[in-house]
Amino acid sequence: QVQLVESGGGSVQPGGSLRLSCAASGSIFSVNAMAWFRRAPGKERELVALITSGGHTNYPDSVKGRFTISRDNAKNTVYLQMNSLKPDDTAVYYCNAKIRRTFSITELTYWGQGTQVTVSS
Repeated sequence: QVQLVESGGGSVQPGGSLRLSCAASGSIFSVNAMAWFRRAPGKERELVALITSGGHTNYPDSVKGRFTISRDNAKNTVYLQMNSLKPDDTAVYYCNAKIRRTFSITELTYWGQGTQVTVSS
């Protein structure tokens, strides 16, 4: 079994910062790309940040310059540093990872359980 466990969500005032973490555990052979998505009430899920196994990153314009994704390959963990938060950033944030399990030749996509981020004054 493979699990992604997120932490770090919460409530913050506009302009504040939060750092999300997501650790992958279980029978893991390798972890490829890792990413963060979010889903706000009444909206579709959207990609927030992506990082490849080599460390290349990608962001949509809505968070570019404010959010930073990083990873610790030794810990199979991905982070999302969110600065200058806005009320529009309020959403449930999900981590995502493409993982090859031990003794498997197949790479599958796994999701975390989600963590709430609320930006409000």
